[in-house]
Amino acid sequence: MFSFICGTLTLNLTLALFALVCCPGSGEKAFTVHVRPKKLTVKPKGSLEVNCSTTCNQPEMGGLETPLNKTVLAEQTQWKHYLISDISEDTVFHCHFTCSGEQVSVSFNVSVYQPPTQVILTLQPTWVAVGKSFTIECRVPAVEPLDSLTLFLFRGNETLHSQTFGKGAPALQEATATFNSTAHREDRHRNFSCLAVLDLLSRGGDIFHKHSEPRMLKIYEPVPDNQMVIIATVVSVLLFLFVTSVLLCFVFSQHWRQRRTGTYRVRAAWRRLPQAFWA
Repeated sequence: MFSFICGTLTLNLTLALFALVCCPGSGEKAFTVHVRPKKLTVKPKGSLEVNCSTTCNQPEMGGLETPLNKTVLAEQTQWKHYLISDISEDTVFHCHFTCSGEQVSVSFNVSVYQPPTQVILTLQPTWVAVGKSFTIECRVPAVEPLDSLTLFLFRGNETLHSQTFGKGAPALQEATATFNSTAHREDRHRNFSCLAVLDLLSRGGDIFHKHSEPRMLKIYEPVPDNQMVIIATVVSVLLFLFVTSVLLCFVFSQHWRQRRTGTYRVRAAWRRLPQAFWA
């Protein structure tokens, strides 16, 4: 019996020693670090407030790591509230705390955005025949991030085309969407428009919408080829008659002038005849 008890104690001591050697931190209470808000968006050169906190009751140290300007607005033992200023591009920040010699860090992203403020729609050409093609172009200057932007082209309430964009350079850029369509008779009564949607929900922001001014096409019926021949013939005949009438007027005017000039010369000769006789 005694040997059994001794064996049991020896086994327990061995297991305890193994636990201390292999898992020296198992007796410490784990802690976490939190950031509020988790996802952030800000306009270029903007500022935002960030709160870093921990579940550790007595952290040895903690703070926010960033290359940008930061100001501590308020703090307590388990949290610190910061103001980050002059954010001009997408940046990753780190909140960290150290508790019982162990450090835990949490990273979070800040996205810089510029919502669409101007949406420009153009139709080329604006005067088009039924059945002919034309181009719809939508431009949105100075917008970011491009990978969160979608452009929709509408004919009335019908969506003709939608376009998304890949991730571009971290700067304000112009987004353009084009679509080729065929003119229909009904298009003379329809408005064409463009809608820009900047969706920042996945980045912790909002959704921004901006519409273009509506545009309308000038639609006309194409003229058949035989009708064009008739029109060209009529125009040619009218032009010929006009030129002929001008020439005839010129000829008759010259003839009339010559006749008038000849009559005056005969009368002058008759007047000089008596003078010559009496002389």
